[in-house]
Amino acid sequence: MKIVIMTDSCCDLSYDYIEENNIHIIPFTYHIDGKDFIDDFGKSLGYKDFYNRVRKGSIPTTSQITTYTFEENFRKFTSEGYSVIYIGFSSALSSTFNNAIMARNILLEENPLLDITIIDSKSASVGQGAIIFYASEMVKQGKSKEEIINWIENNKLKVNHWFVVDSLEHLKRGGRISSASAAVGTLLDIKPLLSVDEDGKLRVVKKIRGRKKSIKTLLEILRNNIINPEQQMIFINHGDCLNEAEYLKGLLLSELKVKDVMLNYVGPIIGTHTGPGMLCMVFLGQDRGKI
Repeated sequence: MKIVIMTDSCCDLSYDYIEENNIHIIPFTYHIDGKDFIDDFGKSLGYKDFYNRVRKGSIPTTSQITTYTFEENFRKFTSEGYSVIYIGFSSALSSTFNNAIMARNILLEENPLLDITIIDSKSASVGQGAIIFYASEMVKQGKSKEEIINWIENNKLKVNHWFVVDSLEHLKRGGRISSASAAVGTLLDIKPLLSVDEDGKLRVVKKIRGRKKSIKTLLEILRNNIINPEQQMIFINHGDCLNEAEYLKGLLLSELKVKDVMLNYVGPIIGTHTGPGMLCMVFLGQDRGKI
C-alpha cells in the first residue's frame, strides 16, 4: 500500500523541503492585525513581515485544526488507497492532536478497513519536523508502514529540542513565567534556555545572562548530548534572526563533523508564543538530554 506522511504546519520545515518530499501538511490558522491567515509557510504573509508586525506591537493568536479538517484530509488520501501516517504537534501543548484522534475514529466507524495511524510526536516546531524528516527518508528507502511507525515510537523521545528566546514578554503572555520574573529578566538581560520534556511539555531549563552566551550554550548542549553526529541532520530554526542562526551553524561546523545542517524560520504558530529572536537547535541523543 502507498504511504503518505502527513503532519501539521507546526513542523517548521521549509516549503521547498515539504514540496520536494511529498509531505502532506494540514495548516494551522492564526490571527494578526484583524485578519486570519493560513499558516502556509510564508506565502500569504511572509515570515519577516510577521515578525516585524510582532516587533511593532501586534499580538497574534492561533487556532486549533478542527476535527472536520482532519476528516477531510484523511478521507482524501484513504479514498486514493493510501496508508496514512499522521505525526502531530505534541498533545501536551495543543488539543489539536485529540481532534485528529476524533477524526480517525469517525472515519473508522464508517469504514473499519481504513489505514490511518495517528502519532503524538511529543515534540514541537522543528523537533516535530525532525521526526517527519526521518520518516520521509524511510518512505524513500521503501520501508514498510510498520517499520516507520516502530522507528518513530522508539526514537521520538530521543529528539532534543533546545532553544533560547530574546524576550521574556511572549513567555509571560503565555503563562510560562510570571510578570515579576519577566521584568527582572529583561532588566538583567536574561535569556531563558528552554526545552521540550518527555511528556512533550515546554520547560524553562536555565536563565542565561547575555545573548551570545546563550547561543554558545546551545552548542555546548549539543556537544554533550548528540550521538553519531556524522550520521545526523542538525536542524537550526530562528525567529527572524538569521545572522545569529548562521553564527550558530558556523560554530557547530567548526567543532563537529555532521551529515548536514538544515536552517529555516520558526513559523508563526510557534513564533506567536516565542516571539522574534527565538533560536532553536534540534538533534538526536540517547534521550531528551540535559545540561
